[in-house]
Amino acid sequence: MHKVIAIFNQAGGVCKTTLAMNLGYHLALRGHRVLLVDIDPQASLTTFMGLEPHELEQTIASAILQEDTALPIHRDLHKMSLVPANITLSAAELQLASVIARELRLKDALEPETDHYDFILIDCPPSLGVLSILALTASTHVLIPIQTHFKAFKGTELLLDTIKKVRKHLNRTLAIAGIVPTIFNNASQDKAILEALREQLASIATIYAPIPRATAFADAAMSRQPLAVYAPKHPSLLILDEIAKGMEAL
Repeated sequence: MHKVIAIFNQAGGVCKTTLAMNLGYHLALRGHRVLLVDIDPQASLTTFMGLEPHELEQTIASAILQEDTALPIHRDLHKMSLVPANITLSAAELQLASVIARELRLKDALEPETDHYDFILIDCPPSLGVLSILALTASTHVLIPIQTHFKAFKGTELLLDTIKKVRKHLNRTLAIAGIVPTIFNNASQDKAILEALREQLASIATIYAPIPRATAFADAAMSRQPLAVYAPKHPSLLILDEIAKGMEAL
């Protein structure tokens, strides 16, 4: 049974894109067929995967705006496939305003490909706008990265409320795949936030071990490589592998 997992948090800078690319790679290493979908107009995932967003004529925007348009899939990028994005997605968000049943457009676009992949990971934009709603509506699960920082933690209630509303109105079977604490610094505030996450959210989802703050992630992204390729002995790889096992077990 394929799994479509939205990696979602309305806050920016919480490692959504880093998690999407690296989790996808670990799932691919474990023998799964993985499709990454970039639905963020900033197109960071597209860039990290080695494409130049501004050079692309066909992106995810084409597939969600024009019915019966095939997904533009780029294959064999670090053992994965990718549906890229670029800035045209910003315009698509406005154009979708007048489209009937717009919330289903991404789900409908992915439908013909679901049998070809074991995991489809969607990198969401840092907002609660229509593109994130499309991603949550198209998904079987949502994986939530949360920075171990007070401000990020305070936004969790709003994030969970959005998921609750999507579940009520658009996607009754949407499940939370887990919560991934990110950019963890071994400082007292980070430890306190991590403890609070575990106390308050462990009842609704698995809380994974925290992914530490590490410049190697940014360096790997600049090199357009997954961390496991760039730094094969990095300690964070064990955590990423545990998350991959958790996704298999959903």
